Amino acid sequence: MAGRGGVARDRWDHIVPRQCRPTPSVIRLSASLRWEVAAEPLHADVDFRHTCGVGPGLAFAEAVRSSVAGEGEVIRLVPCAVGGTRIEEWEKGRELYEEMVRRARKATAAEEEGGGRIGAVLWYQGESDTVSQEDAESYGGRMERMIRDLRDDLGLPGLLVIQVAIASGEGPFIDIVREAQKGIKLPNVRCVDAKGLALEADHLHLTTHAQVKLGEMLAESYLTHGTEAVSLAKRSGISGKYLWWKDEIDVAQGARKP
Repeated sequence: MAGRGGVARDRWDHIVPRQCRPTPSVIRLSASLRWEVAAEPLHADVDFRHTCGVGPGLAFAEAVRSSVAGEGEVIRLVPCAVGGTRIEEWEKGRELYEEMVRRARKATAAEEEGGGRIGAVLWYQGESDTVSQEDAESYGGRMERMIRDLRDDLGLPGLLVIQVAIASGEGPFIDIVREAQKGIKLPNVRCVDAKGLALEADHLHLTTHAQVKLGEMLAESYLTHGTEAVSLAKRSGISGKYLWWKDEIDVAQGARKP
């Protein structure tokens, strides 16, 4: 999710596709918790220990904006991705999880502070969980537990989660993780499959073009299922429209990474 499109040998080529160019209609919450116009690399100050490039976030926002946003409406992104992390590192009580919740709460602060309502979590993570068979086989249970905890902590029982089934991995247990990702049984959890999208020369991260395509796939899923999630949230006494991008983080690389 953090985005490695256009990154080679720890250097980003600075090529920004049309779908990812800055616009006042798409803003992001910075690492210092300030709203600003979103620009690539979206996660530069969040996943600061890695070299970030193009990810799916801005392409997602542009596709949603061009489809449904009215004049003057703003889409807010909350990048939380940190590259190279395992799902275990996103458990409740761990630093990455608690920071994600803190940022989400800030994003939903009082309207006068520029806050909004969370509409969805985009989750692209899991490559690091393919190294160990134990991690791979426990992925599904850990992911479901994280979703339940996140919904409870944010008070959003109907929060839409759109998960990406990974296209690659750091180890031999890719298929086990992919099946777990596609097999989550919780309500309002959707899956977008990245398999077949082009990879960089490292055979791990998506190319810039593939990141744009993935962002558009995520937007299609959101536009199809987002109203369903909002309806459920309203029945639970919660209104929802705010768009939140989490990572892969790796996840948000968290997963590779909101």
